[in-house]
Amino acid sequence: MPNRDRELSEPIKVAQVAPSIFPVPPLNHGGTERVIHDLSVGLQALGCQVTLFAPSDSTCPVPRVGTLPSLQFLEKKHGLVPPSIPSVLETVRMEEVRCALSSFDIVHFHGEFFHAVTLGEKRTTSLTTIHWRVDELDRELFFSAFPDLPVAAISKSQEASLPVSNRAGVVLHGIDPERFDPNDAPDSYLAFIGRMTDQKRPDVAIRVAKAADRPIRLAGTVDVGNPLYFDTHVRPFLSPAAEYIGPVDDAAKNVLLRGASALLFPIDWPEPFGLVMIEAMACGTPVIAWNRGSVPEVVEHGVTGFIVNSEEEAVAAIGQIGRLDRGLIRARFEQRFTAQRMAQDYLAIYRRLLQR
Repeated sequence: MPNRDRELSEPIKVAQVAPSIFPVPPLNHGGTERVIHDLSVGLQALGCQVTLFAPSDSTCPVPRVGTLPSLQFLEKKHGLVPPSIPSVLETVRMEEVRCALSSFDIVHFHGEFFHAVTLGEKRTTSLTTIHWRVDELDRELFFSAFPDLPVAAISKSQEASLPVSNRAGVVLHGIDPERFDPNDAPDSYLAFIGRMTDQKRPDVAIRVAKAADRPIRLAGTVDVGNPLYFDTHVRPFLSPAAEYIGPVDDAAKNVLLRGASALLFPIDWPEPFGLVMIEAMACGTPVIAWNRGSVPEVVEHGVTGFIVNSEEEAVAAIGQIGRLDRGLIRARFEQRFTAQRMAQDYLAIYRRLLQR
């Protein structure tokens, strides 16, 4: 294991291991892959030697290992693919990592489960970031079998559901400020960006916008695991005042968020982070978010948005957004949620693991 003198004098060699669903960075949907991209670039800027294990259709500008394309690429090329394809992609990715384990000081995984088996003695100098809730039975069973697997939480809310033995620190997400342009003169419409699912509740966003007499534009993918939700709870309520524009890439997301008077974030689950909240803040756009999961750690009530507990409170908050300073919202984003800060926080955890 590298000692402290070596760690201070030589670059840390870090492997970032991405899931196999989307390329890095993603084409549109894929918050996890966006974070991995920004983290990899940020760590490289800090002097780390970064290698990205990711699908072959990835374009992140760091050295990459990965012979197979993403599930998204395969589905676009072949249409319907066998349901076992994700497992095949993940198995091949783990074999690529296993063959190169001795080349790295730290191996940082952003997927779940399979990687713990491949690590062996390297487990204590690995790091796992789970970009999902960790309070369900599958994670409980997983952590009980691997109590020595270091896990970085993406919010204190998420960390509270992790066993103490697995806790390696909390790193809030960050993004590249250059991707988003602040705007001091927004339009009147509200924005919603997220999967069309009962966890994200676009139907609530539509109701709140209607009650506030505001137009709303909704973006995001229809959840492949629950497509009936969109057809039942969203599509019937679309109108010229409630427009669904589908998935958005970075450029379209920037346009949508910077033009919005506010982002509605009516989540109905223990959100582990909520990347779109800081994307809105990067545009100077206030966030009206329900008090679940990480929301109180991300939104500063009365400064970068409002934290609410009901549709009625959300309607009232919409009436108050004009008193928020969009320039200050952007400034708070730059102070708290940049990719550079995220990379520095992860680098501090890597060093603690190596010293240990």
